[in-house]
Amino acid sequence: MRSFSSATVEVRSFAKINFGLYIGAARADGFHDLRTIYQTIALHDVIRLSVGRGSGIEIRCTNNDARVPLDSSNTCYRMAELVLGELGAKIRVTIEIEKRLPVRGGLGASSSNAVATMMAMERALGKKLLPPVRLKIAAEVGSDLPLFLVGGTVLGVGRGEEVYPVGDLPVLPLVIVTPEIGVSTPRAFADWDALVESGAEVRSAWTGEGARPHTDTAIELRSAGRTNASAATRLTGPAASDRLFEAGCLLSSWLTGSNNTDSNKSGYPNTGASAKGGSRAGKLLSDLVRTGIENDFEKVVFPQYPELRDIKGALERAGAKYASLSGSGSTLYGIFRSRGDAAKAAKRLQKQGVKAVVTSTLTRQRYWKAVVGR
Repeated sequence: MRSFSSATVEVRSFAKINFGLYIGAARADGFHDLRTIYQTIALHDVIRLSVGRGSGIEIRCTNNDARVPLDSSNTCYRMAELVLGELGAKIRVTIEIEKRLPVRGGLGASSSNAVATMMAMERALGKKLLPPVRLKIAAEVGSDLPLFLVGGTVLGVGRGEEVYPVGDLPVLPLVIVTPEIGVSTPRAFADWDALVESGAEVRSAWTGEGARPHTDTAIELRSAGRTNASAATRLTGPAASDRLFEAGCLLSSWLTGSNNTDSNKSGYPNTGASAKGGSRAGKLLSDLVRTGIENDFEKVVFPQYPELRDIKGALERAGAKYASLSGSGSTLYGIFRSRGDAAKAAKRLQKQGVKAVVTSTLTRQRYWKAVVGR
């Protein structure tokens, strides 16, 4: 049996934001379909992992954050458990999490932590899982884990676990705002379900026309939440699929820099060209605003937490060309034309008592280079 040293493996665990998030029909398995563009960004936690003789999995949090579970409910614990089972290894694993990202903030921190744990275990054990096995394990732990096995700009469909790399966007300056509010994703989905069941008008992001949820242009795109069987029955069928198709066209239109709905009748995002030059960044930013890409969660989270709507407005007043909730929140972000503009905006927001930091998006190449600090 192989002996293991007590050396610690360190892996950076990067965050993500969502460019648009459209919630669709409830599925038979209790989740919801969605469409979103995930984007990795330069903010991160740090995972330190060591293996040795014995058995068991121990989770530690260097920040002593009471919101970070230290038992089997932690995604890192579940990941370590599955990787050990896949590799047939019987060892003791100690995982230390250095939290720099907000807990339950919409940045995918716990999911990223779990993927970083997988990568750290591979390095510590000197073994690599096959890519399909990696993806299978990641999807088993959580819906948005697989995106962190791709990095960069990623299309997410299904319940979010089905991911496709698309042409990387240029590096975009960001201001990230992390309010001291924990938004529950299950609660956000439940509120969306209630909105749908109420018959409230939900506008189509593609056409801009109002539509009743249970009519021909019903709501689409929904993920990671659970709902009841009757709602699932009402929200399945051609109407919801049509809205999902529209959202796919919308996101494709933005990524390809075209606002012509006939330019891509397949509805599948174009992989695009490699990210080069500020001019492309500027055009994509303008197109992002023009096409009206939005996050459906804002419709239910903002009424519950009006201070988050106020922060989005503050980002826009500070010069953001586009601002949005990330995931179900509570993190918000603003995209700026230059790093200097972002820095000025962050200072302005900080003077208003808002916790704002400047960062940028990470392309796929930069993401993988930075994950292990090489």
